Amino acid sequence: MPLLRRKLLPSLATTLLAFSGLTAGAAQAIEFRSLTEAAIVYDAPSTEGRRLFILRPGTPVEIVVTLDQWIKVREPSGSLSWIERRVLAKRRTLLVTAERAAIRREARDDAPLSFEAARNVVVELIEAPTLGWARVRHADGLEGYIRASDVWGL
Repeated sequence: MPLLRRKLLPSLATTLLAFSGLTAGAAQAIEFRSLTEAAIVYDAPSTEGRRLFILRPGTPVEIVVTLDQWIKVREPSGSLSWIERRVLAKRRTLLVTAERAAIRREARDDAPLSFEAARNVVVELIEAPTLGWARVRHADGLEGYIRASDVWGL
């Protein structure tokens, strides 16, 4: 084996291993936030960009990229677009995706019903999901557990 190849291969292997470790370590959990107010959604990170549509207050969005005062988000329909950072809250909400979701008093399918929520209703996330159930609160103050598969924003 030529000398250059013997020196280069171990170095290249070390670099690749370091890079793969770096990318695995750099992986982050998905971050969701909610809108504090109605938000105009743009095709670029600027008010000079094309206005696409408006998201209503409370809508959960997935943070994809942060760029100064602009955030690239994935909204519930799956499209990627830009919104201004100022419209995001720390408060977490979920969007009901099931036609009709049962919110139970306990995190069990056989638990008594607390209330039902129709598709596109926004509920506040009270506790992170455990074993497929998330504790939520409706705007009317009713609380309970909803199946994680019935909402978007987790």
